[in-house]
Amino acid sequence: MVNNEASGFASNMDKMRADYDMSRGSRYERNRIGLAPQGNSADWHYRFEAQYYRDVEKARDLQRNDACVGQITDRAVSNIVQDGFQVNPNTGDTFLDADLKAMWTEWQNDPDEVDIAGEFNFHDFEIQAMHSTLVDGDFIALALNSGNLQGLEAHNVQTTTQVENTVLGVTKDPFNKRINYWIRPDAIDPSKARVEQSIPVPVRNDDGLRTLFHVYNPKRVSQTRGVTAFAPIFSMTSMLDDTLFAALVKQQVTSCFTVFRERTDGLNAPHDPNYGMGVSESQAGGGVRQLDGVAPGMEILGNPGEKLHGFSPSVPGSDFFPHVNLTLTLIGVNLGLPLCLVLMDGSQTNFSGWRGAIDEARKGWAANQKMLMQRFHRPVWKWKVAQWIANDPAMKGAASRDGVNINRHDWVAPAWKYIEPLKDAQADALMISSGLTSPRRLHASRGKDWDVVCNEIVEDNLQAITKAKEAAEKLNEQFDGDKQPVHWRELINMPLPDGVQMQMMDSAPGEEESGEESTTTPKEDKDA
Repeated sequence: MVNNEASGFASNMDKMRADYDMSRGSRYERNRIGLAPQGNSADWHYRFEAQYYRDVEKARDLQRNDACVGQITDRAVSNIVQDGFQVNPNTGDTFLDADLKAMWTEWQNDPDEVDIAGEFNFHDFEIQAMHSTLVDGDFIALALNSGNLQGLEAHNVQTTTQVENTVLGVTKDPFNKRINYWIRPDAIDPSKARVEQSIPVPVRNDDGLRTLFHVYNPKRVSQTRGVTAFAPIFSMTSMLDDTLFAALVKQQVTSCFTVFRERTDGLNAPHDPNYGMGVSESQAGGGVRQLDGVAPGMEILGNPGEKLHGFSPSVPGSDFFPHVNLTLTLIGVNLGLPLCLVLMDGSQTNFSGWRGAIDEARKGWAANQKMLMQRFHRPVWKWKVAQWIANDPAMKGAASRDGVNINRHDWVAPAWKYIEPLKDAQADALMISSGLTSPRRLHASRGKDWDVVCNEIVEDNLQAITKAKEAAEKLNEQFDGDKQPVHWRELINMPLPDGVQMQMMDSAPGEEESGEESTTTPKEDKDA
């Protein structure tokens, strides 16, 4: 006999579990509103432009006025950008590479050459680009014919009237390729009305070279504009700020005094708290409520027959700090910072925990560095090199030679200092000696340019050895005939390779004129 009831129950359970849980709503599920019923592009969620620009202003207000968020954002930017990025031209022509790098170094450090306003050098633009990407959602820079950059904020890109195939001030073709950005400049005087007319600015020039640089961190392939990093945590940060303010007010009040009055039975003395000047307030249901003035250092006088008992509540409560730490952790995660960096305090973890958190944070910082190099540094370099070639016939001729790729280059992102300098330096030395990496790659991972480091090492050693030899020669001439001439190595401490030792000894009879020295290793060059 078949139990139809049991088989029907099992069949229904199988059907129920065949779907995703999220596809079936329940009373325990949060009701998510604002979802496209059949799916849509990322821009659908900002189909109302006023809402987008309003959120940008709310994020700016949060960064400007919140006690925590502004500092957390600045700390994230400083860890990502640090001292700036370095460029390594790799055109195939060594002399052309050196010329390009020298021209770039001179240009990037001069605010008058970099910024049309004459205020920011290129490193300042790097900081502004990263900061605006986190707070506003994106950053725009224009390459001008004068050779300068013009920085624009997120709200400057918008249309004053409806334009076909345009989303949030960006006009695109059917393949979603950006064609024009509609720029609405601000009035010079902030008290005056804004300039109403938006101006279309092409993304590329007639040669197809990008001259408008849009820095943003898209989360979807269909996303046209960037979204502030504060979007998921906006309500949380506002509540945290209110909570901290309420705790401070509560602490301030309890710091004045808290008193219990104990009155004996039959005491008819009037209730006169003597709390200073007070005011009366009418209540909605009738009657009057007395509001007493409270200030620190007041003396409380009890009535005859009253006993005064002090009361000192625990402010803040026992769950206050765990709650604040959890909230700050969630805020820091959205900005790429662990709690130990958010608070600048490592007392809540040990060294291993600190290092592990920093290592994970660096992965996110490195991703932001790559985004910045891709959307800002590389196109700016190509535009600037094209300008130099157009204005310099000799460079144009060098760029047209066989085997030369004028646009080929690499950017070296800034690295982070050793957490354990001795161990990390030993690990680097082991990598080099074991052939696991090259000096070029190792120094690039540390945010340094090997060509620069190599040249500096050689030049510094050349200078030191030259001075030591000149000094030794001068000293030996002064003590001419001395049986113990001074060797230049005695005047300077030059490091020797690992495993190599050298011992300075007096010359044996018959070897005074040869100038030879005896060493403990046959590999040591006697003429060194």
